[in-house]
Amino acid sequence: MAERKEGLLAALSGYLLWGILPLYWKLLEGVGAYEILAHRILWSFACMVLVLAFLRKGREFRDTVRELMAHGKRGFLMVSAALLITANWCIFIWAVTHDHIVDSSFGYYINPLVSVFLGVLLFHERLSKLKWFSIGIAFFGILGMSSFLGHFPLVSLGLALTFALYGAAKKELHISPFVSITLETLIVLPLALGYILFLWHSGSGHFLTGNTQFTLCLLGAGAVTALPLLLFSAGANHLPLNVLGFCQYISPSLSLLLGLFLYHEPFTAIQLFGFSTIWISLLVFTISDVRENRM
Repeated sequence: MAERKEGLLAALSGYLLWGILPLYWKLLEGVGAYEILAHRILWSFACMVLVLAFLRKGREFRDTVRELMAHGKRGFLMVSAALLITANWCIFIWAVTHDHIVDSSFGYYINPLVSVFLGVLLFHERLSKLKWFSIGIAFFGILGMSSFLGHFPLVSLGLALTFALYGAAKKELHISPFVSITLETLIVLPLALGYILFLWHSGSGHFLTGNTQFTLCLLGAGAVTALPLLLFSAGANHLPLNVLGFCQYISPSLSLLLGLFLYHEPFTAIQLFGFSTIWISLLVFTISDVRENRM
């Protein structure tokens, strides 16, 4: 019981930090999304190397690299995962720094449903009729909102799709999250370093250029990436998946509240329609999941 409470506290803390992460990226308004992304990759890698050293997972890291290099398919999946999480980070940072926090929260609300659909498509998982109905509601909501807006909610769909595909790749790889995130950042590190050096050479970068806030926030990007991951991993070790499933909606809910009440982003009737259908869809899906678990 004590371990479960500690796990719940860790998981809630991780999702809470993910939910308020827009506050951190907002401190970097004026810095380009690509520059923030490059520094997030660089300092996340540095932070994860320290974490691996502290947890004494260096040997596990080396064994994983050798195993991935020996199996082309798994190596390809690892590279794919790295590119997908990089794309996801880029879209999220751009959304936050361009006043699209509400759109980003919508993306993370629909992400579980996209993941479920990919599970059927890629892993031949079976769904009950009620779960298919919930996915149909979500599809109707996205289609209806898109028809009213005149375009697809690209930020929301981009976030949901990249993270769902990333999750699918990770499901196939079965690698420790600490080793995985280290490898993912290492794979794209040359691109990040190249871009940072380009900005420094051209004089258009914001790191170590006199603005202490920008420098410290860019430097801390690794810690704000690693800490929620560590907390989530600690929680996942002691909690059943259905509890983690409920916890995951904390993050987009907090982001939505921040976008609406702190940054006063517009929230139209069309967006309310879209969110309402997703909330109903998630409710139906959760009811179906609880019933199946009881059976």
